[in-house]
Amino acid sequence: MSWIYYALAAAAEIAGCFAFWAWLREGRSALWAAPGAFCLVAFALILTRIDAVAAGRAFAGYGGVYIAGSLIWLWAVEHRAPDRWDLIGAAICLAGATVILMGPRPTA
Repeated sequence: MSWIYYALAAAAEIAGCFAFWAWLREGRSALWAAPGAFCLVAFALILTRIDAVAAGRAFAGYGGVYIAGSLIWLWAVEHRAPDRWDLIGAAICLAGATVILMGPRPTA
């Protein structure tokens, strides 16, 4: 279930950040800030649903998902295809996130 929450959190964070990017970097209306702020709050709330004993571990695992999600956004929303280096980097990050999240932990 954590992977679903991670994917939803990434979508919310990326959409929220993109709304501010559109407003401040692309000259779109300041009204873009409202849905951007909503998405960023949703991101924070969704991320708290991750099943982890420590926030730092949940956030570290999320990093890989965020990177992969950003490249999906690049392709789907900005219509720019990730290159092979983007894909290799994302694969490395996802592998690292998997190690962080799925690695054996002492039960004491």
